[in-house]
Amino acid sequence: MRAMKLEHPVKPLKLFEVPSVPAAFGQVHMTVSACGVCRTDLHIVDGELLDPALPLIPGHEIVGRVTELGDGVTHLSIGDRVGVPWLGWTCGTCEYCRRGAENLCPRARFTGYQIDGGFASEVTADARFVFKLPPLYTDEAAAPLMCAGLIGWRALKAAGHAATLGLYGFGAAAHILTQVAKLRDQQVFAFVRPGDEKARRFALDMGAVWAGGSDTPPPRQLDAALIFAPIGELVPAALRAVRPGGTVVCGGIHMSDIPSFPYDILWGERTVRSVANLTRRDAEEFLAFASVNVIQVTTVRYPLVEVNAALSDLRSGRLTGAAVLIP
Repeated sequence: MRAMKLEHPVKPLKLFEVPSVPAAFGQVHMTVSACGVCRTDLHIVDGELLDPALPLIPGHEIVGRVTELGDGVTHLSIGDRVGVPWLGWTCGTCEYCRRGAENLCPRARFTGYQIDGGFASEVTADARFVFKLPPLYTDEAAAPLMCAGLIGWRALKAAGHAATLGLYGFGAAAHILTQVAKLRDQQVFAFVRPGDEKARRFALDMGAVWAGGSDTPPPRQLDAALIFAPIGELVPAALRAVRPGGTVVCGGIHMSDIPSFPYDILWGERTVRSVANLTRRDAEEFLAFASVNVIQVTTVRYPLVEVNAALSDLRSGRLTGAAVLIP
């Protein structure tokens, strides 16, 4: 099979011909029809996440068709169109797994990080973490749902009952989540890079009731704010934007250091919390929602061999929506 592999952090990925990996017990083998390029992939490639299993095939927003079932797999069939997300394996026996918090499993392994992922023409995955996809979406549109959608959904749940919601960093996750929030009768206030008029207009087109620079206060206090940009300086800004009792959710897996800030912007029972990974329950809930509520997924298509260009465009902020590789 063809695969784009990362051999060393901060180095470009290279194309290799590698042997296919057959499905072992509890696994499925699939052909890849689309794979999203996520900011987490960028953190791995840029050496900001420190535990990749190198050499590595990144990619964890995978869409494809099942071609082989390992022994013990009964909930999937050959030919099923399925998706594979970031969480790729958990032990199932630790305290966190037993109480439904498998996203915190200390032995967890992640697709495109410790497990070879979807920047390839084929992939093998643990069948427990493979999900049938709603027919409403093309392969290209479905790929970003597997992380930008799922993590956005978990972050939205972490925000609690928020009638007014601020989104900092208007990329793949935020443009999906804006539509989800609107369908749930929540008002979205979007914060983009200062001076980025294209992103501001994109946020309004997606359904935000207001959009402005991240250095601009919103026109009203917010119930909650979700931060998807990996910029620690946004935490104090978001705290200033939310009302007493409000919540700030850090939705990324990596963020620059949070600067010191005065206690008075935290006081008033404001909360700062993070979202770590996702659970299978999150995937089931979100895909059920997406199967009856049409979400417009804006994508930019790249051939598999142009993954380095996709990563560069993501790094520089040139993307509108989500980058998707088509093998």
